[in-house]
Amino acid sequence: MQRPNTVVWDVGNVIVRWDPRTLYSKIFPDPVERDRFLAHVCTMAWHGPTDCGVTFADNCAALSAEHPEHAAAIDAWRARWPEMFSGPIPETEAAIEALQARGVRQYALTNMSHETCEDTFAMSPAFDRLDGRIVSGLEGVMKPGPEIFELVCARYGFAPSEALFVDDGAGNIAAARALGFHVHHFTDPAALRPALEAFGLL
Repeated sequence: MQRPNTVVWDVGNVIVRWDPRTLYSKIFPDPVERDRFLAHVCTMAWHGPTDCGVTFADNCAALSAEHPEHAAAIDAWRARWPEMFSGPIPETEAAIEALQARGVRQYALTNMSHETCEDTFAMSPAFDRLDGRIVSGLEGVMKPGPEIFELVCARYGFAPSEALFVDDGAGNIAAARALGFHVHHFTDPAALRPALEAFGLL
């Protein structure tokens, strides 16, 4: 298998840190109450449709109708979205800068709402170093479905075997590997640069 010459980056918890608890710890100081809310009201399964094009307004309104006692907290998911972030990941920013200096092509491939992507991309100068971005909410397809992986390859002109895909989600990593990508499961920022060096990218 050939060495990669392109890197495809996930965004959340790879380039910038994202965790709903960062916001909801302010709304629910009691951790038990907070965890109950995130496990049974604003769940990742509920959030998913916004990553595929459903508006936050529609998604929040439907959930608020089911849980009117939590309407304000549900609306905070949309109104206070930036407060779910705790900044960029320095190791990834440094890697993106180093790869750019080496002339390596780099792209973002993210499950993210079309309503929040520009605010998110403004959180780090690393995003301006990338050569392109694929946002699920703009495209109507999501990871781990094969269509979004095929889309990034077709749009930017490379084969899966030419690319290293970096993601924190095990399911996304498995899907990319099955399609022929090189992969790095991002679990420890300190392991990123050694992985890029092992693939011959740095």
